[in-house]
This record gives sequence, C-alpha cells and structure tokens, in this order.
Amino acid sequence: ITKVTSSFCFVCFALPWQCFRALCCKGPPPPRPEYDLVCIGLSGSGKTSLLSQLCSESPENIVSTTGFSIKAVPFQNAILNVKELGGADNIRKYWSRYYQGSQGVIFVLDSASSEDDLETARNELHSALQHPQLCTLPFLILANHQDKPAARSVQEV
Repeated sequence: ITKVTSSFCFVCFALPWQCFRALCCKGPPPPRPEYDLVCIGLSGSGKTSLLSQLCSESPENIVSTTGFSIKAVPFQNAILNVKELGGADNIRKYWSRYYQGSQGVIFVLDSASSEDDLETARNELHSALQHPQLCTLPFLILANHQDKPAARSVQEV
C-alpha cells in the first residue's frame, strides 16, 4: 500500500495520476514502428479498394486515384504509411518521383485484365524492380480480382 497525497506519491515520487498510470497500465504503450510503402499498379487494378479495406473504410464511393493519396494502415504491431500512386497513363511517368524513402512496394495487378493491360503491368513491374530506389526493397505483388471468371492463376500471371 502506498501513501498518495495530493502533491506526489511517496513510493515513486510521481504525481498521483502518473503513479496510477505506472501501476495500472505499466506506463504508456510502446510506440509502434512505422514503415513507409509505395503502392503502384495500373488504373482499375484495385489499389484504392485494397487500402480502403485495410483501413476498414466503406467500399462505397471509391473513385480512381488521380495523383496520389496517403493512408496510414494500423496493425497491432506496426503502422504502414502507404503512398498510393495513381495508375493512369499520364501519371505513371511520375511514379519515380515518389519512391524516395520507401521501405517496401505493393504492386497490384488486375488478374482478370486484357492481355495488353497485363503486358503493360508486367513492363511497369519490371521497371519498378530495376529502379535504383526500389530494387533492394521487398515487393508484394498482389494478383487482385481473383473472384472474377476471367482471373488468371498465379502461374499464368
């Protein structure tokens, strides 16, 4: 039993609320590490839907990203700061301007897309894999839209 007065705790010499927090909660929770990721892929591949799902946001009213957006995706042991880059033709040429500081890459492709779009996605992926700021980073390649009838298997992609 400790004696707590209105000015401080005689055991740990802290203010009463600090002493209570130390006893009850064992101090503030440790900070979660944060990781900066870049999310790329062609338009319509599902980047925005993926991030909305991870952030527990409503899937309604999702519109294609013009430019870029940043979302903090909280997990129990870490926070992922994901920079999603728009996948339109006129935006892809600027992707490399947003690579600096990235610690990982999420590449999303539409596994049910046309052969031409799949080839374009393949070329963009190879370009990203060879980029000096990304070539040493971990990549997650997500073959999205697996629920569609035209979806290709991992081997086909």
